[in-house]
Amino acid sequence: MKPTQPIKRNEAIVEFSRDHHYSLLLVWKIREGIKKTITPERISNYVLHFYETELSPHFQNEENLLFNKIAIDNNLRNTAEADHAAIGRLVATLQKNPSDQKLLLQIADLLEKHIRFEERQLFNYLQETIPENEMAAIALQLKDREHEDESAWPDPFWKK
Repeated sequence: MKPTQPIKRNEAIVEFSRDHHYSLLLVWKIREGIKKTITPERISNYVLHFYETELSPHFQNEENLLFNKIAIDNNLRNTAEADHAAIGRLVATLQKNPSDQKLLLQIADLLEKHIRFEERQLFNYLQETIPENEMAAIALQLKDREHEDESAWPDPFWKK
């Protein structure tokens, strides 16, 4: 059997994959914090901040710039949108219950599963179906976005 060649990502998709890198770091930080017996409240503070500043805008960009380019009844789109909504609900619950360690793990598990799904399935489909000129326009809209510097967070619990 011939090994599969990696797909060269379009620049628009690369920008979303960069966001995924930061989100996978969040997953790692949650798990690392729990492993180091950091109080769930400290971890939750960071998760809520990250969701507000990074993850929610990322979801909005995906939905507005990518998902609306494919049919509303597309299973891949529906799965991604359902994951976004489920993660949002978990985060809303976390706001009310910041001491819930199981909830933090649920967020980490679902977020990781969601990112793997998008990277392995949805992005391949989008790259094959969205015309190149539309992808170029999306990439331009995403250009020069900045991510928050994690070293600015006053409580880097994952390092302790």
